Amino acid sequence: MRRELALLVVLLLLLPSLVGAQSGARVCDVQGHASYPFQNNGNGIVVVASGVEKDFPVEAEFTLQAQSEIDIVDVRLRYVVDKMRYAEGISEGWADFTPGAMVEAAWTWDMTRASLPPGAKVSYWWVIEDAEGSRHETSPQVMSFDDDRYAWRSLTGGIPQPDSGNGYAGEVTLFWYQGDDAFARELMDVCEEGLLRLADKIGTYPEKPITIYIYASSDDLRGAMIFPQEWTGGVAYTEFSTIAIGISPARREWGRRALVHELTHLVVHQATFGPYGRLPTWLDEGLAMYNEGELEPHFRSRLNRAVAEDALISVLSLCSPFSAVTDLAYLSYAQSYSLVAYLLDSYGRDLMLDLLDVLKEGAGYDEALIEVYGFDIAGLDASWRATLGNRALSTEGDRPVAAVITLSAVLAGVLVTTAVVLLGRRIRRGMTSGVPEEGSP
Repeated sequence: MRRELALLVVLLLLLPSLVGAQSGARVCDVQGHASYPFQNNGNGIVVVASGVEKDFPVEAEFTLQAQSEIDIVDVRLRYVVDKMRYAEGISEGWADFTPGAMVEAAWTWDMTRASLPPGAKVSYWWVIEDAEGSRHETSPQVMSFDDDRYAWRSLTGGIPQPDSGNGYAGEVTLFWYQGDDAFARELMDVCEEGLLRLADKIGTYPEKPITIYIYASSDDLRGAMIFPQEWTGGVAYTEFSTIAIGISPARREWGRRALVHELTHLVVHQATFGPYGRLPTWLDEGLAMYNEGELEPHFRSRLNRAVAEDALISVLSLCSPFSAVTDLAYLSYAQSYSLVAYLLDSYGRDLMLDLLDVLKEGAGYDEALIEVYGFDIAGLDASWRATLGNRALSTEGDRPVAAVITLSAVLAGVLVTTAVVLLGRRIRRGMTSGVPEEGSP
C-alpha cells in the first residue's frame, strides 16, 4: 500500500512537467495539415493549424488558422525554394484574411507565374502580427511539390566523386511508374555510363544529387508542365538538379540518348553556374550531343550536305538560340556536335575545362576563346571548317585561288598563336601543380 501511495505522489509531482513538455507539440493529419495545440507564445498569438494543399502542376495553397487576445492585422507567408542560387533570398506572399481575434488566412502560389518542377522542395513559415505590433513566426516546414497523379517507384544509383567532400554529389535517384525493374535498371545504367563518359571526355562531375522523373510518354510529361511546347520530350531543370523526360518502354532507344543529353546539360550547368556569364548555344548543345555518342545518321547527312553545298551556319550565329525552322535546327545541332568534337580531339579536355571556367567567370565568347585557344569566334570558324573539306571553306561555289591563299595564311597564324597559348598554359600548370594534368595536350 505504501509503495502504491508513493508512486502516486511521484506521478502527481511529475504531471506539470509532462504537460509542459507536450505544449509545443505539432500533430500532422493525413492531408498534411499541421495542428498546433493552443499555446501562448508570450505575445498572445496562438497558431491553431497550418497546412498546404497541392494541385500539381497548377498551384499550391497555403493555409493558416490563428487567434490572439489582440486583433491579428497582418499575416504573411515567407518561403525559400531549394535550388541553386546566386545569393540567398526569401520570398514573401501576402495572405488573404479578415483581421480579427480569430483568423483563417490563405495564400495561393499560382504556378503560371513561377512554376516548380516535380519534387521541388520549399521551406515555408508564417509571420503573424497583431494590432499592437507583437509578432510571431512559426517554425519552418517543408513542402515537396510532388506529382501525385502517378504511383512512383524509385531506384538510386550514381558514380563516385573524386575528392569532392560531398558523398552524395554523384548520387542519382530515378523515379518511374510504367515498366518493370529491369527497365528502370537499364535507364540507370545509361545515366551512370553517361556520367562516367562526361567525366572522362570532358572532365565534369555532378556537384549535387540528381533526380530524374521518367514519364511514360511525352503527353504525360507535358501534363506535368505549365505551357509546354508541343515538341517537348524532355527537360533539364538545371537549378533544381532535376530532369523530367517522357520515355515509354517501347521508345527506350530514343530515350537512352535523350536522357544522356539532358543529363549532360544539367551537369555542365552545375559546373558553370554563376551570375556573370553563360555558355554559347553551340557549346551547350554540342557538349550534350557529343556525350550521347556517335552522331546519328540523320544529323550527319545534314552536316555532310551543308559541307557539300557550302551552306554551313556561321559559328557566330550558333552562339545565339537555334532557328525554329526544323532543317536549320537539325543542322545547328549537327554543327555544334562537330565543333565540340573538333575542340576536344584537337586540344583535349583540359582546355575545354579551362573554357568552361573562363566563361563561368563572365568572359565574352571571343575573349574566352582567345584566352584558352588563341583564336576568336571567327578563328574557330575558319580552323574548324578547314577540317571538314575544301568546299566548306568558301562562300561561293567556285573559290578563287587568292581566297585559298588568304585562308591558309589565317590558319597558319591561328596555329602559331594557339601554340604560344598552349605553351604558356603548360608552364603555368607546371608552376602551380608540379606535374601536367592527366590528358593535357
